[in-house]
Amino acid sequence: MTDQEVLKLVAERVLQDGEPPRATSEQIKEAEAALGVPLPPLLSRLYREIGNGGFGPDYQLLPLTGSPSCTAAYEAERATGHWPAGVLPILDWGCGMYAAVDCTVPQAPVLLFEPNAVADDWTHAWFQDAESLSAWLETWLSGTAWYEEEAAMSEDFTGPQPWPEAERRLS
Repeated sequence: MTDQEVLKLVAERVLQDGEPPRATSEQIKEAEAALGVPLPPLLSRLYREIGNGGFGPDYQLLPLTGSPSCTAAYEAERATGHWPAGVLPILDWGCGMYAAVDCTVPQAPVLLFEPNAVADDWTHAWFQDAESLSAWLETWLSGTAWYEEEAAMSEDFTGPQPWPEAERRLS
């Protein structure tokens, strides 16, 4: 599925419940300045054309700026030393867990940060949830994501796998 097709399906799903406020150009620039890299085109379009957070899987996407926000979470997590540069948290799963987009890679893979069982090696807290933001959104739209009970109970279920870039990106 193309990014345009995913964007259309997300819009159809989100706009069923009304039209959330959209991110402004200023908010996108502010987020990119905090991140130090441009937002991936699909993520930028989601915030600019669909809504400034408040939609998506379970706890829903964080707004770009303000509090709580992607940029506030990014700055707080970067200060801890176990969060790689250019990885923007977009969804707070609770209990310290985040879905995050690697904005330094053209495909914009979605990562899962799960720190709860980590003692000292933070590379073990990082998992690749989807190879791209588009693929991540597709699993949400189709109800086949790892956090969906039915998907997790299927025989061929494979949850997020360790992020192969974690060691390199955290050193």
